[in-house]
Amino acid sequence: MHQKITIILVFFFNSVISQNIKTIQLRPLQENYFSSIVPLGTVLELSFDDLDADSKEYKYKIEHMTHDWQSSRLLSSQYIDGFNQNSIINVTNSFNTLQNYTHYAVQIPNINTKIKESGNYLLSVLDKYDDVVFTRRFILYEKATIVGVSVERSRNTKTLNTQQTIQFSVNHPNIRINNPNQEINVVILKNNNWSEKITDLQPTFFKQNQLLYTYTNKTNFWGGNEYFYFDNKIIRNGSLNIIKVEKKEVYHHYLYPFTFNEFKRYSYNPDINGQFVIRTLEASDAKTEADYAMMHFSVLVDTPFTEKEVYVYGAFNDFAISEETKMYYNAEEKSYKGNFLLKQGFYNYTFATVGKDGFVNTNELNGTFYETENEYSVIVYYKPFGSFIERVIGVGTGFFNQNR
Repeated sequence: MHQKITIILVFFFNSVISQNIKTIQLRPLQENYFSSIVPLGTVLELSFDDLDADSKEYKYKIEHMTHDWQSSRLLSSQYIDGFNQNSIINVTNSFNTLQNYTHYAVQIPNINTKIKESGNYLLSVLDKYDDVVFTRRFILYEKATIVGVSVERSRNTKTLNTQQTIQFSVNHPNIRINNPNQEINVVILKNNNWSEKITDLQPTFFKQNQLLYTYTNKTNFWGGNEYFYFDNKIIRNGSLNIIKVEKKEVYHHYLYPFTFNEFKRYSYNPDINGQFVIRTLEASDAKTEADYAMMHFSVLVDTPFTEKEVYVYGAFNDFAISEETKMYYNAEEKSYKGNFLLKQGFYNYTFATVGKDGFVNTNELNGTFYETENEYSVIVYYKPFGSFIERVIGVGTGFFNQNR
């Protein structure tokens, strides 16, 4: 298989986040919509908390990128009406919480920044010294094509029970494509996680106004497993999958431990594909009145994994591997343990192992199964000969349905 369909530890474009920056979200305003891949003109809101709670000055900066997330080197005036860098002025302090924080938010587009071209964009947050605090990616696309996506069980007998394959078509009756191999690039993205993607695909068949991508193995992804979850919308008492609550400097929430079983079988469990929702039942505005809790995670296993580290993994930190989410083995209790602060809400998470080679594996602890319900996005980039702008002319979405 030309493309390794596992998660690779990549530090390029990973957020360089201060320990005090938490709960970064870049989403449209629609409720329970988690993707930052949206039609051109859609309003996205960036929000985050600073646990220093001292009302720092932060700015945002927007840069147009190529399909492989390199700088396009375009002038900002070529893709933005207004300014590509501005101060974040919507700043609010937390209210009635044990953990104090300052909440920052900005909507894009706004009166100062209007993006006029589709494409890949990198949003950076800068401090008062113009140093990058963290980055997030977003994509604005045109509905210029129709992208049909099909997700099926792997047809490779060796991975029949562990992988899923994606096939898709790009229908472009209103766009003239002279040389698809040079003018078109596509990316398949799993669960809005940029660590799990397939690129460098060429059409397998050409029809009039249609490109077909019908690979058998090259577009296979590991199915993985459904995410674990918890809900701590009530800070003082145990809630969904929380077995113990202690009040210290902040509330400490202890989750049900996960027992490692290398012969684990798939069992259906609805999830939100690793995402999270901030919410609280004890206040009216979760943005500034939801508290933070120290979440305690544990994995029961008789012996530690050889030359591998274990991490908690999910969208709560942009699917990144970080020292904060690392777990440590306790020989007396025969378990890996880890803890870190999270804002109240409903969270999906899983566990990842990382070897000395930097290879990140989210399947080793929780297994990988073809039945797992995943969301796949196919992003179509178009840059005709002589053009300076690489547009996104269509996005298609497919879900695996084992009952189909």
